[in-house]
Amino acid sequence: MPTARQALLDAAHRALDDGPWRTVRMVDVAARAGVSRQTLYNEFGTKGGLAGALLRRAADGYLAGVDRALTASAPDRPVAVALWTMRAARQDVLVRALLTGHWPDALPRPDRGPGARGRTGGTPPPAPAELLALVRDRMVAVSPEATAGRCEIALRLALSCVTVPVPGDDAADSRALGLVREGTRAAVPARLSGPSRTAGGRSPR
Repeated sequence: MPTARQALLDAAHRALDDGPWRTVRMVDVAARAGVSRQTLYNEFGTKGGLAGALLRRAADGYLAGVDRALTASAPDRPVAVALWTMRAARQDVLVRALLTGHWPDALPRPDRGPGARGRTGGTPPPAPAELLALVRDRMVAVSPEATAGRCEIALRLALSCVTVPVPGDDAADSRALGLVREGTRAAVPARLSGPSRTAGGRSPR
């Protein structure tokens, strides 16, 4: 049976299906969860605190899925993480926003301003670059033979499919994962730093 906190976070996430976050009322979230409004305020303090906890849970859930993907056999780990990344972003708009840094108006946004910890009751969720680094470091930790650059290539290829979504079917996923396999086949000795200056490109944000 879920705790009151879990029930409230589930209710807040479901509320996003009904309308933008700015229209979500604390009293309605409490009613959905079957708890009192006072319980909601005791758990999260403010609506901002609820939003921060909701986003942190989404980030933690994504990282837990990464850890599960890394139990695959060593050669398949980059592909397993890439597949999970694509599917997690497809299934949860909050994970998609956390990975890409694109926050539609309908979603709660992370509060990274001064004093955010006090307002939200915890640290803000990781920014996209921080989340990427956390995943890359996990991949390297369980696969010492894999370079950081090789792991980062797998992640960036997966994120390209998140940014420009592919259809959510097995055939499309297989084609995308084929690109990951090709891209990570050769070891890459250094961390990606972005396009060459001579190419006139900008580093990805």
